[in-house]
Amino acid sequence: MGETQYPPLVNLDDAELRAERVLPRPTFEFIAAGAGDELTRNRNRDAFRRRCLLPQVLRDVSQVDLAATVLGEEISLPVLVAPMGLQRIVDPEGECEMARGVAAAETIMCVSTVSTRSAAEIAATGVRRWYQLYLLADRAVTADLVAQAREHGYRALVVTVDGPVLARRDRAIRAGFSFGPEIRIPSCGPALGRPEGLDPVEVAGMLDRSATWETVEWLAESGLPVVVKGVLTAADAARACEHGAAAVIVSNHGGRQLDGVPATLDVLAAVVEAVDGRAEVLLDGGIRRGTDVLIALALGAQAVLIGRPAYWGLAVGGAAGVTEVIELLRAEVRQALTLVGCRGWGELTAEHVADAPA
Repeated sequence: MGETQYPPLVNLDDAELRAERVLPRPTFEFIAAGAGDELTRNRNRDAFRRRCLLPQVLRDVSQVDLAATVLGEEISLPVLVAPMGLQRIVDPEGECEMARGVAAAETIMCVSTVSTRSAAEIAATGVRRWYQLYLLADRAVTADLVAQAREHGYRALVVTVDGPVLARRDRAIRAGFSFGPEIRIPSCGPALGRPEGLDPVEVAGMLDRSATWETVEWLAESGLPVVVKGVLTAADAARACEHGAAAVIVSNHGGRQLDGVPATLDVLAAVVEAVDGRAEVLLDGGIRRGTDVLIALALGAQAVLIGRPAYWGLAVGGAAGVTEVIELLRAEVRQALTLVGCRGWGELTAEHVADAPA
């Protein structure tokens, strides 16, 4: 018998449902899980449901332009792919296959420190790319990661600041997820004389619990724009600007770190106000519809990032699945921007968003 034939995906939730069917249960639960009781993971989605769009009718929307600019680079859609590691758990080519799918969609991929393919291999796909850094206690290893990013044409450093330790994800533990011996992290290997790469658990043990804002200043001296990922308060957004950040990502790690923190959308306006134009503001967490993208941009984000949906696309269709997920979102964004009465992002304002009726 041949492989099961599935109908085309209709929306991003379809990709998750399909992935649940094709992935081993422990792997699916590892990706889907949030920390603790998953309060924050669920809040990210609920926050969008608590807003509604206010269309302005009888506007000339015969031409609608979805292009946006982030850190001076134009992309075809204000949707980037968030940093997610360990992608060989769902596809033999791992992050290289993700990169091919993102490249076809003409946007930017954030490449994780804990990728299962090297920075050079991913760069060779031609994808436009930023490099995500976990802050490691050994500064020499961190410096080597930055050097790899510069050498291989990564255009920004995405510094994840909400991970001095990794949180427990109960669903993954109950499902019995563990990494097979074939899953290795090549990024830290060169600096440690380990060409075979490291076990993911080893890398987790290298996280720096003593990092401060001085570390961000040090990274800003690399010459690459620094994007601080994991900001949830106005005060930290202001500090990021003061210490050299070119952008901040309002993020709670997809609800995978500290459970019980707010949804990213609920703190976006306060972060935008605190930044006050000194840096760009991006948002991740809970983006599943084109209308979600509009709401986030209307409230002040320059762009959004998607995580799990791209992972599900990789799981069910490789590079083509990743592209399909992004193109589904693009079609929804185009329709929503047209129906709200805007020809481009410059016409979308906070006046297009209201709290949804109870």
